[in-house]
Amino acid sequence: MATLVLGGSRGIGLEIASAFARDGNHVFINYANDDAVADEAERRILNEGGSCTLVKADVSTPAGCTAIAQAVRQVAGRVDQLVHSAVMAYPTSILDAEPARFDKAVSVNGLSLLYITQALAGLLVRGSTIFYLTSRGGRTVIENYVAVGVSKALAESLVRYMAVELAPRGIRINSIAPGIVETDAVRAVFGNNASSLVAQSAQKNPSGRAVQSEDYVALMRFLASPAAEYITGQTFFVSGGANLHA
Repeated sequence: MATLVLGGSRGIGLEIASAFARDGNHVFINYANDDAVADEAERRILNEGGSCTLVKADVSTPAGCTAIAQAVRQVAGRVDQLVHSAVMAYPTSILDAEPARFDKAVSVNGLSLLYITQALAGLLVRGSTIFYLTSRGGRTVIENYVAVGVSKALAESLVRYMAVELAPRGIRINSIAPGIVETDAVRAVFGNNASSLVAQSAQKNPSGRAVQSEDYVALMRFLASPAAEYITGQTFFVSGGANLHA
């Protein structure tokens, strides 16, 4: 089996890649720039007993996604799990946003979900599952988060439309929204406040703790299994109830 993780060299994407590799899948890790970080991610997968192929490409364009699909096709004849965890964190208010940077962020964070799904035609087969990593910022206003939030909202809508068109082919697609984790993207948006924000979120969480990788990975394993073949087009919050606060 094969799993492709966009933005899989660090953060939540790497945790997901690692988990699916331990399940016996060959993992393709897509990344954009940092070769050293990608090499370290590959070493982690191999040290944990998995197998891995690194794919350096820009997901923000159809051409970049086509290159990813070609790299996958050379090694595997199918993609069982596609995970979109790529994110470009551009901290800005909406009225001060630079059009070019905002456009790039929306392409990386949102439109690339469509580009990669189109590029993987023939590799996504009956039983394949697509996951899009989203957040509550796609539904609520968070300061300086608009470039990510608008992208997430766009992609969540894409998930619904794509679910209807993919269902007759036996391909499922769902959005996963983990609770806040201190990732590079979170640090880029919130700066020096990131650590305290994550800590406060854990303290205030109705379930009494911060989200852990196994919380969302366990859900994804289930959704990727035959037992979940009738579940598609949904958004699942994995936040211990934190998303229910006003």
